[in-house]
Amino acid sequence: METFPAAGPVKGEIVGKETPEKKEAMLRVVEDMNHELTDVMQEYRPEHERMLWGVGLSGNGFKKVYVDPSLDRQVSMYIPAEDLVVPYGASSLQSAERVTHVMRKTENELKRLQYAGFYRELDLGSPDNTLDEIEKKIAEKLGFRATTDDRFKVLEMHVHLDLEGFEHEEDGEPTGIALPYVVTIEKSNNQILAIRRNWEEDDKTHQKRQHFVHYGYIPGFGFYNFGLIHLIGAFAKSGTSILRQLVDAGSLSNLPGGFKTRGLRVKGDDTPIAPGEFRDVDVPSGAMRDNIMPLPYKEPSQTLMALLNQIVEEGRRFASSGDLKASDMSSQSPVGTTLAILERTLKVMSAIQARIHYSMKQEFKLLKKIIADYAPEDYSYQPTSGKKTARRSDYEMVNIIPVSDPNAATMSQKVVQYQAALQLSQTAPQLYNLPYLHRQMLEVIGIKNLEKLVPLPEDMKPTDPVTENVNSLKSKPLKAFIGQDHQAHIQIHLAAMNDPRIRQIIGQNPQAPMMFQAMQSHITEHVGLEYMRQMQMSMGINIPYSDDDDENSHLTPDQEMQIARLAIPAAQNILQQNQTAVAAQQAQQAAQDPVIQMQMKELQLKAQEIDIKQKKMQIDAAKGADQIEVEKMRITAQKEIAGMQIGAKAKIEKESLDAKQQLEGMRLGQQIGQGKEQLNQKRQAQKLQIMADLAKMQKKKDSK
Repeated sequence: METFPAAGPVKGEIVGKETPEKKEAMLRVVEDMNHELTDVMQEYRPEHERMLWGVGLSGNGFKKVYVDPSLDRQVSMYIPAEDLVVPYGASSLQSAERVTHVMRKTENELKRLQYAGFYRELDLGSPDNTLDEIEKKIAEKLGFRATTDDRFKVLEMHVHLDLEGFEHEEDGEPTGIALPYVVTIEKSNNQILAIRRNWEEDDKTHQKRQHFVHYGYIPGFGFYNFGLIHLIGAFAKSGTSILRQLVDAGSLSNLPGGFKTRGLRVKGDDTPIAPGEFRDVDVPSGAMRDNIMPLPYKEPSQTLMALLNQIVEEGRRFASSGDLKASDMSSQSPVGTTLAILERTLKVMSAIQARIHYSMKQEFKLLKKIIADYAPEDYSYQPTSGKKTARRSDYEMVNIIPVSDPNAATMSQKVVQYQAALQLSQTAPQLYNLPYLHRQMLEVIGIKNLEKLVPLPEDMKPTDPVTENVNSLKSKPLKAFIGQDHQAHIQIHLAAMNDPRIRQIIGQNPQAPMMFQAMQSHITEHVGLEYMRQMQMSMGINIPYSDDDDENSHLTPDQEMQIARLAIPAAQNILQQNQTAVAAQQAQQAAQDPVIQMQMKELQLKAQEIDIKQKKMQIDAAKGADQIEVEKMRITAQKEIAGMQIGAKAKIEKESLDAKQQLEGMRLGQQIGQGKEQLNQKRQAQKLQIMADLAKMQKKKDSK
């Protein structure tokens, strides 16, 4: 069930960078491949189950992928290990120099292939009805009686041959290197039915085409692997022997045999005595117990029972298929503990599952090549959802891999793993893609229509901003795409968020904060994509961008450095443009708002009042400066007058002293009187002069 679920065993993987076209092509290819494997190739599932059973038992199973001319389509048939012969010492099918497929075909099947041109038309006579020793032994082990086989035994050999006229030439000269061919021979009469090249026609290196896939259970020491018959065959044989002994002991102890005297007669002694039946007995003499002696059969031995249990347990441990005792586990056990027990119990089975996954991947690769070769070059009509036919170019963009998980062998193991992931996501939900995690969990459980239950952003298509607003009110996921008009989306989303009626109605919803947060995140996504568009236009280059963590969208160090250098002037230019645009927008809004206009007028009036006050203060300051200057001049004049007065007084005192001295010296003569009169006249003249100077200074002061 893990390798072939009901929906189909195939899933796709995109080659290179993921694009919407590649994703649609992958869906078409996966649907086409699953349709082929489940509906068209009706033999695939039975052959696959036979192969898995053969792998578990014998350790080896082979699949042959080819185009059947009689069915006119591709087939994948199971080949038992005894029907595929390889040289001793070969390590793999790819490196084997010869691979022989032993086929058994009826006379009618060979005639149909001859009529289709696949085999040469020749008389093959009658088939050889003998069976070889391997076939007889297998029939004996399967419980059949080996008889004759009325089918032809055809040997299809994939070999390397150096055929004359078909040499591998290099520089116009044959190299003598054998090339891969497929030679088909009928074994009984050694007639060659067909010889075909086994390389692609346009392959210059002549690489061998592979048609077989080897499935293995546990690797062996050579080409063939080990199966359960090798690993626990001895345990099974010993357990069967002990089980038979226990059954025989129980049968003999329940219906024992023994000896009786010759004269003892029992009525109907040839038939066993039924439960609750009493029969007549003729005893010759003595008691009946003296005439009968049962053989000492023992009850089933407890020692043998313990040994049987030990052998079975050892066999299970060796094959790593022990029973998981879920009843012994506590329901409160941590998920990690449960997962560790599952991993330990299913370690070998998980390894086997990984090997089967790898082999199935090789098988699907061969099937994909055949289906792609026969796929149409173009669609006959425009493909729509639900169309199952893919064109050849679709297969070139997709890798086909099995839907099984090589890391988990059972559904329970997967469920426990995802439960551990869900518990971790609860500790840091911002680090996880929770919708994708829940969707994978539902896929493991087997729930259908996952895209409707848990929609992912990858499943969404670009839509108009009005529909996005409606989806936001419905709590549906939103996603922005690169080619959208982000400015228009942002304006329409903001208008819806700021609508008072919407806010009033939605505000009553308990999920309103989450809805507005989702819309805000969506607007932020549009803002980021719009910023990238502006940067690309300013830089003149396209910046690789992908919503997913795709390796092909990552930049090399040189590319990152080049973009970083070009982004510096572009970022500054966008910053200036945005600042200018925001300022102009604010000014325009202010000019249109009446409240803002009234506030602007009030500010203008206040500015005028402040201007008048400033001018008045300037005038007052000028007046104060003039008063200070006049006061300074007055003080200076007073200082000058005081100095002149002091000088005049000193001069007068000195002249008076001189006159006194002169008068005292002229006491004896007439000249004393004359000198005194002259001195008085001189003093008077000086006083007049001083008064005149003072008058001038007072006049000058008054004029100022």
